[in-house]
Amino acid sequence: MLDDSLLDTPEGLAEADRRGLLRGAAEAGARVRTAARHAIEAGVQELKPDGRPRAVLIAGPGVAATHAADLLGTLAGAGSPVTRLAPTGVAPAAGALRWELPGWAGSVDLLLIATPDGTEPSLSLLTDQAYRRGCSVAAVAPADTPLAEAVAGAHGLFVPMATAPYDQDEPLAGSSPGVLWALLTPLLALLDRIGLVTAPPDALDKVADRLDHIAERCGPAIATYSNPAKTLAAELADALPVIWTEGDSAGPAGRRFAAALAELAGRPALAAELPEALAAHTALLAGPLAASADPDDFFRDRVEEQPALHACVVLLRDRPLGGLTAAPAARELALSHDTPISELEPEAGDELETLAELIAVTDFAAVYLALASRA
Repeated sequence: MLDDSLLDTPEGLAEADRRGLLRGAAEAGARVRTAARHAIEAGVQELKPDGRPRAVLIAGPGVAATHAADLLGTLAGAGSPVTRLAPTGVAPAAGALRWELPGWAGSVDLLLIATPDGTEPSLSLLTDQAYRRGCSVAAVAPADTPLAEAVAGAHGLFVPMATAPYDQDEPLAGSSPGVLWALLTPLLALLDRIGLVTAPPDALDKVADRLDHIAERCGPAIATYSNPAKTLAAELADALPVIWTEGDSAGPAGRRFAAALAELAGRPALAAELPEALAAHTALLAGPLAASADPDDFFRDRVEEQPALHACVVLLRDRPLGGLTAAPAARELALSHDTPISELEPEAGDELETLAELIAVTDFAAVYLALASRA
């Protein structure tokens, strides 16, 4: 259940935010600026790349690396394939995870490592393996870690992760807003330099400004009725979020939102892209999760029962090219099954700005749902 009164109590939200999630979301713009400065100080702008890499490989633990690979792959398009190297192991602990380069990786490929930890022994071994194969290596991780030493030994590029003092208070969640932007921003600057994405310094400044703007609209001092993130959190309080996305930028934002709801708020969620989502989720909306469905006998005693879980569609839209859109069909399908639908569409801007806005609003929503939920 959601404590609605807590949503409009900034002091209560701050007290409940033991992991610094709300501060991470509010300070995302500052984190982008700091991370961009770290990239410049590490020498990204002085790099003289010799053409594009054949493939970009991304390694790192948890959803942070997964999100980075998803976002960079979307922004890079078909220029160079972006592939995440998924770890193996018996546990998600730093010492238990294992990474390996694919057999075909070699001197024409680029290995990127993104981790909020930096003590993973296998990432240091992966760096050495890449050096022996002739792969170029770049990493973003906390300074003064074993990974930083390994990258230096491999003559790679190391960018210290932009951290905040409160990051050390609790273990960092991979879906934390601060973690995402601290890892992603230097990688954007690097891939801009080698010509895979368009993210020059002025574009990163615009991303930071957009994140600041969203923090003003969605901050804890803004009441629920005029706060899109708090409103969305309240709508999803007793619902199964069914996240539909339309547009290239919206896809990774929707997948990140689903992961953040699971990791931060402990809520299951489904994510799919339009128009295929309409076929994939029709049976779900027509079944017992539909808002109009009665799960059991109408006359039974419901006083001690939790509310029944029903679907709620969240439609994240980037402006479609050519005016082609499946949004009307999505609304018709949801409403035909009495399923509520919420829509988020960013203000005008370039691809990075609109992507940042979708991520920021949904990050705030996931954090509010995590903080205001109670057993």
